[in-house]
Amino acid sequence: MAATGDDAAAMDSISRAPAAHLAALNPAGGASSQGEAPAEVSGSPAAVPKKTNTNSDGGVETAEEAVEPAEPDINELCTDMFEKMAIFLQGELTGTCEDYRLLESMNKLTSLKYMEMKDISINISRNLQDLNNKYASLQPYLDQINQIEEQVSSLEQAAYKLDAYSKKLEARFKKLEKR
Repeated sequence: MAATGDDAAAMDSISRAPAAHLAALNPAGGASSQGEAPAEVSGSPAAVPKKTNTNSDGGVETAEEAVEPAEPDINELCTDMFEKMAIFLQGELTGTCEDYRLLESMNKLTSLKYMEMKDISINISRNLQDLNNKYASLQPYLDQINQIEEQVSSLEQAAYKLDAYSKKLEARFKKLEKR
């Protein structure tokens, strides 16, 4: 797709600007002849070398245009890019450092919580041991209570037997009285 009208004029002025810049950079270019490389510029800054590689597409660059030196704007842009990249990387590293600080503080808090839990479990263990010692000291009294309970239950059984026997005797006595 070939450019026409104003677009073509703008492209033509763009293609001449680097050639003029080359001529300004190469002051010995006036002594060169047309037989040298097509990328070289003749003595006049307005003269532009002819393109030997023309393409059917009007907007395609040729090898001569690709050899142009870097413009000063590119250096500024590169410097700006590197500064912004440094700021970006600094931000990333700062974020990572903050993440590690947060993780460190979380680990410290977790460690403190585990120490508290350890103290609590030691206290619980100590209290449990005290309770076991008290239970062991009460064990003889508990054994006596069990023995008394067994004796009471055997006395109760004897009292039931005695009550049943007395009822039988009373029933016999009443029978004998009636006769």
